[in-house]
Amino acid sequence: MPPPSLRLLFPSSSPLSKSSFLGYSLSRSLFCIPRPPLTPRSPLTALCYSGARRRRPTGGGGGGRKTSGGGGSRGGGVFHQRRRASTLREERDRARAPEMEGKEETLGFNKRRAEGRDKSDKPKALQLKTRKLNPVNTICYVQILGTGMDTQDTSPSVLLFFDKQRFIFNAGEGLQRFCTEHKIKLSKIDHIFLTRVCSETAGGLPGLLLTLAGIGEEGMSVNIWGPSDLNYLVDAMRSFIPNAAMVHAHSFGVTVNGDGTMLSSSQFGKFRDPITIIDDEVVCISSIPLNPNYSNGSIPKPGDIAVIYACELPEIKGKFDPVKAAALGLKPGPKYRELQLGNSVMSDRLNITVHPSDVLGASSPGPIILLVDCPTKFHMAELLSAESLNCYYRDSDHQPKENTKTVNCVIHLGPAIVTKSADYQKWMKRFSTAQHIMAGHEIRNMEIPILKSSARISSQLNYLCPQLFPARGCWSSQQTNDLSLESNELCEDSSSTLCEIIQAENLLKFHLRPYSQLGLDRSAIPDSLNHEEVIANLLSEIPEIADVSKNVNQFQQSSAEVKLSKSEKDDNCIMVEEPWLSASSSVNNVHAEKEGRDSSEEDIPCLNDRWNDNLKDEHDIPACLENISREDMEIVLLGTGSSQPSKYRNVSSIFVNLFSKGSLLLDCGEGTLGQLKRRFGIKGADDAVKGLKCIWISHIHADHHTGLARILALRCQLLKDIPHKPLLVIGPRPLKRFLDAYSKLEDLDMQFLDCRHTLEASMDDFHGSLDSRGQFPENSDREGSEAENIASRRVESSLFAPQSKMQSYWKRPGSPVDTAVALPVLMRLKELLSEAGLEFLYSVPVVHCPQAFGVVLKAAERPNSLGKTIPGWKLVYSGDTRPCQALINASRDATLLIHEATFEDTMEDEAIAKNHSTTKEAVGVGKSAGAFRVVLTHFSQRYPKIPVFNEADMQRTCIAFDLMTVNLADLPMLPKFLPYLKVLFRNEMVGDESDDVHESFIY
Repeated sequence: MPPPSLRLLFPSSSPLSKSSFLGYSLSRSLFCIPRPPLTPRSPLTALCYSGARRRRPTGGGGGGRKTSGGGGSRGGGVFHQRRRASTLREERDRARAPEMEGKEETLGFNKRRAEGRDKSDKPKALQLKTRKLNPVNTICYVQILGTGMDTQDTSPSVLLFFDKQRFIFNAGEGLQRFCTEHKIKLSKIDHIFLTRVCSETAGGLPGLLLTLAGIGEEGMSVNIWGPSDLNYLVDAMRSFIPNAAMVHAHSFGVTVNGDGTMLSSSQFGKFRDPITIIDDEVVCISSIPLNPNYSNGSIPKPGDIAVIYACELPEIKGKFDPVKAAALGLKPGPKYRELQLGNSVMSDRLNITVHPSDVLGASSPGPIILLVDCPTKFHMAELLSAESLNCYYRDSDHQPKENTKTVNCVIHLGPAIVTKSADYQKWMKRFSTAQHIMAGHEIRNMEIPILKSSARISSQLNYLCPQLFPARGCWSSQQTNDLSLESNELCEDSSSTLCEIIQAENLLKFHLRPYSQLGLDRSAIPDSLNHEEVIANLLSEIPEIADVSKNVNQFQQSSAEVKLSKSEKDDNCIMVEEPWLSASSSVNNVHAEKEGRDSSEEDIPCLNDRWNDNLKDEHDIPACLENISREDMEIVLLGTGSSQPSKYRNVSSIFVNLFSKGSLLLDCGEGTLGQLKRRFGIKGADDAVKGLKCIWISHIHADHHTGLARILALRCQLLKDIPHKPLLVIGPRPLKRFLDAYSKLEDLDMQFLDCRHTLEASMDDFHGSLDSRGQFPENSDREGSEAENIASRRVESSLFAPQSKMQSYWKRPGSPVDTAVALPVLMRLKELLSEAGLEFLYSVPVVHCPQAFGVVLKAAERPNSLGKTIPGWKLVYSGDTRPCQALINASRDATLLIHEATFEDTMEDEAIAKNHSTTKEAVGVGKSAGAFRVVLTHFSQRYPKIPVFNEADMQRTCIAFDLMTVNLADLPMLPKFLPYLKVLFRNEMVGDESDDVHESFIY
């Protein structure tokens, strides 16, 4: 029987339609709290409150990627003026809502979805966009997207824009966030080209395909082009992306098998000719593959092929002469346009055929753009000798002058160590007047964050509470100089530049049409952003935030001085002072002193008597926090949003920092590496990746694992010359299929362990099979160990979870072979936990989708200064789930529970239909389990900056933000920070970001 504080029974509801959350009203009110008496004299009382809410009609869940749909009408206060727009969106969504079907949610969860049988998982017939092309384009340009020069985690993307067509070259992680930030509509992309097939250039492709598949009722698809290695990526992505999204993937060039053998029967030299990919009325795009020439004679492997793309526009017709046309008997009208399009027509007055050359001036050659990705020095030989490029060189001896094509712009995507070499610079000069844009990883423009909106919020939160929101890990000038010197030393001759170059910047354009604007355009480049500027703007908008910041710092400093002491009367009672609860430290007191009046906590609703009384009635500080060190454990919330990356919140990932003992990742959504670099700096993030002990993945939804390949590939690269062991990845069984397929493309250097082998019962049986030394007993008389066979059977039998019919449907045991293979990996996990100072890690089945899990981490016991044994801390992460008894049981007396809270309290129907939790339900799980502190995360992207919550329920709870850092030593003061957020976000329009998402992806 569930505890009475947790509501698990709901009225019958119905599954949602197939439309994604983008189709809903995306506006919400900021807070859901009653309006207490206000005192006009206090500047902090001008807060915003929500009015009455109306229940929204249920809407759809996505296909391959879980989406967070739903919405609601906006409340009163500062949001009253937006009510009408919200109502219109509600009416539109109500009209779109299909017939509801299925009546299986009476138990508080969507059984079909939990078993993988809901309608949203059925395949869609994703259609390619069809456009009527206009050969006389009025606008055409190339634009640099997401160079990543502040994080250097992915390769930049390049947009080739036409009136009726869009082309993207490379789709690294973070592309969606960047395009959402700058309102670039990815839904209008027709083709995606990859210069290499690896996590650096294609890490954002899975998320982008799923976003397109979720648009509208039937979804959209896009053409994908890449070298022969693309086949390996497609095979890997089929494990979690609808097949309809992959049917338009096309590879070209020589096919390389996993063992390095060439599968093509043609001679390799034949492929030195350009491969034409697109040739229509507006552009001709051809590719020139580059294979590395290894000095030791090694054969290229999958993932080694790089590509040069040549984009040639049609020639520019000469100016039309209406006088000549009239002399040839033509009347003004449609025939004029036909001649401008290059078609011959019959004269209206004379019996002759009029040709375009009769009425048009001399034509000009069309602009040409080259995109060159030369990733290593081993690709240089083929680049310099490629005969396919001879037609573009001004000094070529192999091409007649009349056949030479003039290149207007060359975009270089290779690293500085290659592009700054003397040979490369000499090669660049062969293009004569072409302008060269260097878009590789340069140590430049660090003061321009690639995601300015997120950086601005981070700076504001850092000003408000630097202990929870440390400054971004930017490079210091000294570090930048050192790295630049090191890069220069590696280059053969970087002191002299043989041709004029332009350093790439985000949104830098090179205009191709109209011809009068041919050349660079810097008008769209974002301005620099620094912390001081952000804070100055914040203080001008909310002057009282300065007093709030001082007050937060005061109780932080006070909490740092708190000493946990042993009570003389009761050895088990731990006394703690909480000076931040005193009246002298209240926010209102600061203003009371300024105005010469007595302070009253009723002046500010977030610090009234009820709030403080509830805080004082909390549990004592748990024993595990006695004499806790700041070097013990901290969590960094790298991503706190759901479904897809957005302007302010990345998708799910939690970095568990054990400092000198290593670190762990819990979930690894797209952009995890970029978030690590924003938090720790470029070098600090590399150190964090090298120090990873384990990565744990909760379930197979893309917003929880698509950043995994990038992390694994980088770790393998960083440790390639250092003795090390493979990284342990724990996840649901379907994840292994993706990793196995992807490992043919890049070396991931990892071991995999099924979450079902880390259930609590499985781990208990595993440990029970070990001897006193923690090893399997050896048996020299027969092959293998009898004890190991017994362990296999015991672990296998414990994998079946008979708690409910729903769980038994998908909690089936692995085969004996799988179990036997898992035992050595379990031994490896045991070693890693011991090295990290952890007593155990085990997974918990939760109610969300097939094979979805939460996780429990427990630290080992430690002695205090008096020799008394202190229990270790306990961390629980829910993954994605409905409130469920299994997670409540696993969270008993947790030191910290991180629980998903996708929806606000008024959206139970949506939460049930998608097997997510509301804010109140998540808080209820923490209360029922007796967790000391609860951090809420995984918010729907309809709440861009701060979710809707009821303050009355939050006495032991805090709201998560991206890059928020929670140290164990700060847990006692964690909820005290929450009320101050109301001041920071009081003027925010919640619908702004959601509207941006809607506009960016709806086609």
